[in-house]
Amino acid sequence: MAQSSYSFMALALREAESAASRGEVPVGAVIVDPDGGEVLARAGNRVEALNDPTAHAEMLAIRKAAAATGAPRLDRFDLYVTLEPCAMCAAAIAHARIRRLYFGAYDPKGGGVEHGPKFFQQPTCHHAPEVYGGLEESRAGDLLLRFFRDRR
Repeated sequence: MAQSSYSFMALALREAESAASRGEVPVGAVIVDPDGGEVLARAGNRVEALNDPTAHAEMLAIRKAAAATGAPRLDRFDLYVTLEPCAMCAAAIAHARIRRLYFGAYDPKGGGVEHGPKFFQQPTCHHAPEVYGGLEESRAGDLLLRFFRDRR
């Protein structure tokens, strides 16, 4: 039986919590095969651990999923991420041809999907996934707020 969108977002939230415990900004991502309910890849931010500004949860999950499938296109798969993707991650999502994007908290300052450059709405964007924002928004937002409050 396939899992629900909420249970996949719960997995992404666990990845975000793990990232926070490592001192990373708490963002988690999960890529799933919606037909079989199989989790193909999961990741949390590792920017600090890898000294890599591109080591966002979405980027790491896309890399793992592409390696697992042996293909650069992930057009059958859905991505669940706890925070609205930035422009860099939105571009990677488009290039990977992700079928659907589900995200938790909106990011008015750094988001690239519903805010900022609105990447998928640009005429130069060759693929735009279906986008569903606000899934477990309060839980994802609270995790981020606690993380940054504790840093101040």
